[in-house]
Amino acid sequence: MLVDEEKTKTQIRLFEEQKVRTIWDSEKEEWYFSVVDVVGILTDSKDPKQYIKKMRSRDEQLNLNWGTICTPVRMKGKDGKSREIQAATSEGIFRLIQSIPSPKAEPFKLWTAQQSQKMPELNLSKKQVKKL
Repeated sequence: MLVDEEKTKTQIRLFEEQKVRTIWDSEKEEWYFSVVDVVGILTDSKDPKQYIKKMRSRDEQLNLNWGTICTPVRMKGKDGKSREIQAATSEGIFRLIQSIPSPKAEPFKLWTAQQSQKMPELNLSKKQVKKL
């Protein structure tokens, strides 16, 4: 399932001064978090994609459920180009955290829960405001 770009709002959020790409799905009313960004922060890995591969090979249940935990979404990469990346809701992020031994896990869970409750800002035109 690919999240429709027209129904989304992308934001960069900071956790301990490290960037996490997020995207809002207005249809599902949920935030999605970049899995690579989250794994990179929790593991301090220089290659979070490789860490994810190893993590999936070590955790059979995680690997079997990967498609339900993660969703491909379009976000800007670190190079500024729009790419399809793996993202997860807060529920999916909590599942991933279970597979990562990290002292940052508990603070990150709290941060994720707080971020998930924030609604995106509405950018309405004057016409749209008048209709309200």
